[in-house]
Amino acid sequence: MLLALACAWVSCSDDVLDMENPDVDLFVKQLKAGTLAVNEETGTVVMPQFTTDDIEALLYYAEDLTEIPSFPLAPVSYLAGGKPRLGECVLWVIESIRLGSNASLGSRMVHKDAVNYEGIYFLSDDELLDAAAHYRWWWNKTKHSGILSVIDTAVDEPLAGSDYRWW
Repeated sequence: MLLALACAWVSCSDDVLDMENPDVDLFVKQLKAGTLAVNEETGTVVMPQFTTDDIEALLYYAEDLTEIPSFPLAPVSYLAGGKPRLGECVLWVIESIRLGSNASLGSRMVHKDAVNYEGIYFLSDDELLDAAAHYRWWWNKTKHSGILSVIDTAVDEPLAGSDYRWW
């Protein structure tokens, strides 16, 4: 019996994220803890392969303003100070799913009139919550359209009508 308990404890503590079929809750847990797995060959943190099937679960965390230790940015990235916020990073993942490629060079949204990727153009917490509401509205409209496999990125723009954009 003691051996069974020890095996159960070890399996719970070794949460390994399947990069091909990731679990959103485990991904978020690892982001918060700063323990997202590193690719042993390249030494970099790789973004899991999320799909439109994961958007609903990802949106659950869109309003979470928790600062996280790090986020696996696109290969070419600008670091412009401050820790990333979980909700904004989750929106970046959703936008990347929508586009079929990295949403932007960094994980932060900026005001749509931004001339560069500096902290003065980053969104406040209230603006981020507003951006999350735009994504939630977009998703509710999109998922009820019945054509999830064909998201028209030119027409179905979650941030349309907002003052925000990805850099």
